[in-house]
Amino acid sequence: MRSVFFGTSDFAVPSLRVCASLTDCRLVVTQPDRPAGRGHKLQPTPVKRVALALGIPTLEPARMRDALEALRACEADVFALASYGKIVPQAVLDLPPLGALNVHPSLLPLYRGATPLQAQLRDGVTQGGVTIMLMDAGLDTGDIVLQRETAIGPDEIYGELHDRLATGGAAMLAEVLALAARGPLPREAQTARGVDPARIAATATRPLEKADLEIDWAWSARRIADHVRSLSPAPGARAELGGERVKLLRVSVRDGAATAAPGTLLDASGDAALVACGDGVVGVERLVPPNRGPLDGAAFARARAAV
Repeated sequence: MRSVFFGTSDFAVPSLRVCASLTDCRLVVTQPDRPAGRGHKLQPTPVKRVALALGIPTLEPARMRDALEALRACEADVFALASYGKIVPQAVLDLPPLGALNVHPSLLPLYRGATPLQAQLRDGVTQGGVTIMLMDAGLDTGDIVLQRETAIGPDEIYGELHDRLATGGAAMLAEVLALAARGPLPREAQTARGVDPARIAATATRPLEKADLEIDWAWSARRIADHVRSLSPAPGARAELGGERVKLLRVSVRDGAATAAPGTLLDASGDAALVACGDGVVGVERLVPPNRGPLDGAAFARARAAV
């Protein structure tokens, strides 16, 4: 079975490896090299690095229409996509006779869009999963081929959930590719799931913006903890604490009430800094102060108290 793989970020790498091992992967489509690091040198995407190591040619079109002829020349039976980051037009999706498969880390039709993992953690979702769908021109609206649920731990951070679902999604892609090799794929319209359209719209996601990183200490302790874990370890939530602008990596809900104003650095407890919030206290367990490496919250609180 001949294939073309579309992907960009680390999330897509396990799926690329599956596609390369189970099919004749003739081309990898990824986003263009981008400047990174202090020197702003052009760096290939994680998918491009792995594709080159596997000996698979890559294509990085600025516009998808520029890739149409190269994609047609591959004569692929199937396309597979994971975390590509660009809209794929219908003219491209129509090329492979078996369709274009997408590995999406949510239980569609919920949490469509660019940042489903971060959004589910931010919202305190306890049951997530991965969907393999046959793509159409809509934003994550294609028919479901395979969907699998998984529990999301109350303290699980973005990096942990990302890696776990990247691996699980790749395993599901392997199952679907095996099915595709044997005949027509099973498919179910997302509308058949009977999910309230208002709920679908409310969970739709978009790319993160700078404002999305901000923490308001007047929020509830649970909301703060969930927001922090949805952005950890990168890009990291931001807040003012102890007179400094810090990046928050791990925050937990603590017992007790706080009479001080939200955002007040109260004390050190164990490995955490206790901070007043809207409905009580949170423990800042891990953070990154300005121009320093990560450290535990208690060490930060003691250092601020000594100033």
